[in-house]
Amino acid sequence: MHAQMRDADALTPLPYHQAIVTHLKAAEPDVWAWASSLRVQAAHAADARAQLLRDTYRLTPATHPAVYAAAALACERLGIDAPVTLYQAGASTMNAALYYLPGEVHVVLQGAILERLNDAELLAVLGHEFAHYRLWSRDAGDYLAADRILNHSDDVTATPESYIESARLYALHTELYADRGAALAAGDSAAAISTLVKVHTGIAVVDATAYLQQALELEDTHARRSAGVSHPETYLRSQAVDMWWQADPGLDDWLRRRLHGPLALHGLDLTGQVTLTAITRGLITYFLQADNVRVEKTLAQARAYFPDWTLGDPPLDPTTLTADLVDPSAADYLHYVMLDLALCDGDVRDAALARALRIARAWEGADGLTHILKRDLKMNKRQLDKLTRSSAEAKHA
Repeated sequence: MHAQMRDADALTPLPYHQAIVTHLKAAEPDVWAWASSLRVQAAHAADARAQLLRDTYRLTPATHPAVYAAAALACERLGIDAPVTLYQAGASTMNAALYYLPGEVHVVLQGAILERLNDAELLAVLGHEFAHYRLWSRDAGDYLAADRILNHSDDVTATPESYIESARLYALHTELYADRGAALAAGDSAAAISTLVKVHTGIAVVDATAYLQQALELEDTHARRSAGVSHPETYLRSQAVDMWWQADPGLDDWLRRRLHGPLALHGLDLTGQVTLTAITRGLITYFLQADNVRVEKTLAQARAYFPDWTLGDPPLDPTTLTADLVDPSAADYLHYVMLDLALCDGDVRDAALARALRIARAWEGADGLTHILKRDLKMNKRQLDKLTRSSAEAKHA
């Protein structure tokens, strides 16, 4: 945890933040314009100021010089040049929250933070909240606009599940970004980790190294994706901030596995939809590279999926469809795409089914496709054995 220091330039939006902003700008230009409008920003600012005055006690540098000195150091380490105002709110547990106003940093402390955290941990809490400000302020407010759109969508009746899932994932990535700000402000990932554990458990003394080892033991035995709604689980956050601090080159892949998991039809976010669409197009192209299945009806079926599809589309490498990328529901969907192509022309049916089975075998999905053939096409063992032999003998991969 003490391997190196990072500087403010290392605190950049995560790839998921960037992907969502790019998608929303292109797919929802009118909504984007609304979320970025000065009118919406002014209304939010007025509400935030009123809530701060109504629900908190405003701290001053004269009465609380130590915390303001920590705030100044956190701003310096995160490269933030804006006036800071701190507040205290009543709460039974420790926490903190940023109230975003352009050009002003307003942070509310909750519970016994000033009494229970040491100097480095106080820096971590402030750095976490200040990182939220830094993210919302950069790039003309693009990341705040995306957050506003997703959170508004989450409150609207009949919002597509893809938007709800995107809002969840965007929030999880934002918290990991802010945890990096905590480490930057404290000068070490250990303080960021011990702060997370103290806030989560209320315990007075934390050994960050021991907790990280505890989290790694869970990683070895029960590595499933986060079920967090607004924040990832503490054990995941601890690993993520330490990996970032150590500049671990595998961090982005680890985050994809632990936050997103494999593509699943019932839980696709906006970026997952884009990815599965590209996989579908690539699979169709790869399937139709075989001369013995590429006939007018199969080409027409491909264009029924994508009117602008051509044989010049990039083909998919089926060996990339690992269990880390697609779960059984997505794999079955891809099996059905191949069956749509295979069954649309009786003259090439047998060759096309053999082609589908050969491709499924390439990503270790043959059992799933065979189950579908037995259940939906009512193929018996003799027919399946014949198809298996045919697929094994096919020369075109």
